[in-house]
Amino acid sequence: MFNISGGRRAVVGVTGAALLALSVAGCGEKEATDQPGGGPSVTAAADSALAAKVPDAIKADGKIVVGSDTSYAPAEFLDTDGKTAIGFDVELFTAVAAKLGLKAEFVSADFGAIITGVSSGKYEVGVSSFTINDERKAQANMVSYYQVGTQWVTKKGNPAGVSIDNACGKKIAVQKDTVQVEDIEKRSKACTDAGKPAITVEQFPGQDAATAAVASGKDDAMLADYPVGVYAVTQSEGALDLLDKMYEAAPYGYVVAKDQTAFAEAVRDATKALIADGTYKSILDKWKVGDGAITDPAINP
Repeated sequence: MFNISGGRRAVVGVTGAALLALSVAGCGEKEATDQPGGGPSVTAAADSALAAKVPDAIKADGKIVVGSDTSYAPAEFLDTDGKTAIGFDVELFTAVAAKLGLKAEFVSADFGAIITGVSSGKYEVGVSSFTINDERKAQANMVSYYQVGTQWVTKKGNPAGVSIDNACGKKIAVQKDTVQVEDIEKRSKACTDAGKPAITVEQFPGQDAATAAVASGKDDAMLADYPVGVYAVTQSEGALDLLDKMYEAAPYGYVVAKDQTAFAEAVRDATKALIADGTYKSILDKWKVGDGAITDPAINP
């Protein structure tokens, strides 16, 4: 969702799926067609006018190199081959690239290093459920394309009795470098300021491990972006529950280098075109994440 130097956002890449399956008794595999995102990818046709807006240095090789932390299902995670990036973020930006007459080449990366990688030219775009915030806008151009908030998840039935407004003394899992870290640390400080036990905040490199910690009962609850929390519960086959409702919705943004304003404009306009022609809605509906749809993509909103 949003880190303070990176941010957002969980669940299951290939290793995450394995962790969750091992951690949750009774979890079996579903056919791909039973899961969000099952079936063929939604495709988009190139728009020559939009393609002309892409700077020559970027379109010269016919592709956009994308940095992405592929441990964050259903947004971006690895398929069963352990190599291919899939998810609604992946499919949506692949359609953006197609509108621009290009292919998207996803490269797995540590979440906290993606913005720096875009700034240095290692990646041409960052696509990894980045929540747009002021710190990120100071580092890069952020093109809005989706909007979600934070969702809490517990083990089935909430056996630890976790309350969002009073999780004092509980053990809570989060992915490091996300906005959820700041969220839970503020809540922990409120506990100690009130003379109550601090929240034990356990930070994991990937959201998959955070989810597995809750599924196994090691941690009492986790925080993640809403679609990630919903996907985790769906894939747990009854082992996990959503706790209360999503809150503090904010836009996700594609990360484009600060000096690549023209390219950011092309990405924004391609996203608008996908909304106008229905491709955008088709992809979100396919992944069952349509609640986060927006109507007016913008640069640094």
